[in-house]
Amino acid sequence: MKLFFDANVIFTAAYSAHGLSRGLFQLAVAGKCVLYTSAFAHEEAVRNIQKKAADKLTELATLMQPVEILPEPHPHWIIRAERLPLAGKDAPVLAAALQGTVDIFVTGDRRDFGHLFGKVLEGVKILSPADAFEVIVR
Repeated sequence: MKLFFDANVIFTAAYSAHGLSRGLFQLAVAGKCVLYTSAFAHEEAVRNIQKKAADKLTELATLMQPVEILPEPHPHWIIRAERLPLAGKDAPVLAAALQGTVDIFVTGDRRDFGHLFGKVLEGVKILSPADAFEVIVR
């Protein structure tokens, strides 16, 4: 199963050794799933760790080792994502997942993505870390 991580999932996993976001990374190391993100999402996670918990930068770098960075999305994917509707900063991230044909887009951002939770867009299911974890361990 291919999972795409939004920046907040990467940040949370680096910030705390406990919790479902970190658990998803552990499932990947155990061979249960494959992890993806975009350069945009990765850079956002790095910026937020630098601002809020700079001592976790090494942890973030270690966690990112098995994560493949997908190419930036073609503009037509971004336009599709913006129509969902999504904020300008969120559309390129979801667009990268849609273009990358992953199975699950994982985000903890209920404010911006909550209206999409549980929905399937272009074959990509939008889930919270808890729901994604449950899907993988089943």
